[in-house]
Amino acid sequence: MQKRKLGNTGMELSALSFGASSLGGVFHDIDEAVAVRSVFTAIGGGLNFIDVSPYYGYYKAEKVLGKALKEIPRDKYYLSTKVGRYGKDGKNTWDYSGKRATESVYESMERLNVDYIDLINVHDIEFADLNQVVNETLPALVELRSKGVVGHVGITDLQLENLKWVIDHSEPGTVESVLNFCHLCLCDDKLTDFLDYFESKGIGVINASPLSMGLLSERGVPDWHPAPKPLVEACAKAAQHCKSKNYPIEKLAVQYSVANPRVTSTLFSSANPDNVKRNIEWVEEPINEELVLEVQDIIGEQKRVSWKNT
Repeated sequence: MQKRKLGNTGMELSALSFGASSLGGVFHDIDEAVAVRSVFTAIGGGLNFIDVSPYYGYYKAEKVLGKALKEIPRDKYYLSTKVGRYGKDGKNTWDYSGKRATESVYESMERLNVDYIDLINVHDIEFADLNQVVNETLPALVELRSKGVVGHVGITDLQLENLKWVIDHSEPGTVESVLNFCHLCLCDDKLTDFLDYFESKGIGVINASPLSMGLLSERGVPDWHPAPKPLVEACAKAAQHCKSKNYPIEKLAVQYSVANPRVTSTLFSSANPDNVKRNIEWVEEPINEELVLEVQDIIGEQKRVSWKNT
């Protein structure tokens, strides 16, 4: 598996990496034992970066991942988790205070069965007061970095403009990486517009959701997907076109996202070991560039149509 440097952090991440949201049963019920095997499969297949959050499954994803990590040598992976977004009893909650951020890191380490977090992120900053992120949340994480509790500090969001705003208003070196989703995929490549900016700051870039939260799949989008109907319909047509070519759109989408060498790593999530193995195999195969153009032509004017986070 190819590895790429994450900005100035010194970390070299696998081009494809494991997102642990599925371990929280975010998309459907899971078998925990099978989910744990999916983590083993990812590490065994050469993926060396795992991303999770207390928000995923309202702490469940971290707990299930922690069961797997007990069995994996610590030098086999880099681990990322987040602060700021949580939940309980089916309700989302947010708290971007410095006090809660600090507490959250230690709580996550306990659930994950580790004593060190390689990368700590402020989660989905569009739900926060961005001034609080700059003046309170990030300084709390920087303090933990100075103490050696965490290695590096980052921010995540759907909205690229928010990532840039926080970086512009923070002390240089505060933000070391960004995680953005649904903006480096077959139907939306807006992330590429911001790569010069991030690189100029020495900030590493992590991409997530190459399937655009299900838009780029034969199964189609879940009921909760916030994409507008014309985009959903265009992507469904593209998926059918790929199926007619005997080339799953999921395969093309993953290959497309991983292909950009300026993006350090692309996260995908699955609690199924077979799916993990298949994704790893896909990125080792050459991409069908002609089919990429055909799919993007089908998506047409719906390309780069976005939505607000939920």
